[in-house]
Amino acid sequence: MNIGEIATRSGLPAKTIRYYEDINLIKPLRDTNGYRAFRQQDLHKLTFLGRARALGFSIEDCRNLLALYEDQNRSSADVKSIARDHLAKIEQKIADLIEMQQTLNHLIGACAGDNRPDCPILNSLDVQSL
Repeated sequence: MNIGEIATRSGLPAKTIRYYEDINLIKPLRDTNGYRAFRQQDLHKLTFLGRARALGFSIEDCRNLLALYEDQNRSSADVKSIARDHLAKIEQKIADLIEMQQTLNHLIGACAGDNRPDCPILNSLDVQSL
């Protein structure tokens, strides 16, 4: 398969596929003319990487997950550890977003939103108010 076909079949942009090759996540063969020649196993890896990235796993996590997937002697505990660490990061991001939401709700509620210049939203962003 050429890069256009594998991009279509994997659902990933050609630019992403080239990037994954540049960082050694995939290693397609090269034809005598220098063009990439993707195999079925490359399509499988790209689909795997696309799904992992859609779940928010970092490139390094994807590299580790892919290595574990290819290791027939892997320990599922290693996979679970990566997933748990990632879930903890997601949960922290959610907590941070909730805190931001609550702060903004409070500030919006405190702002009269009229023609007066006084604005609690701007005041809270002012470095001098700290």
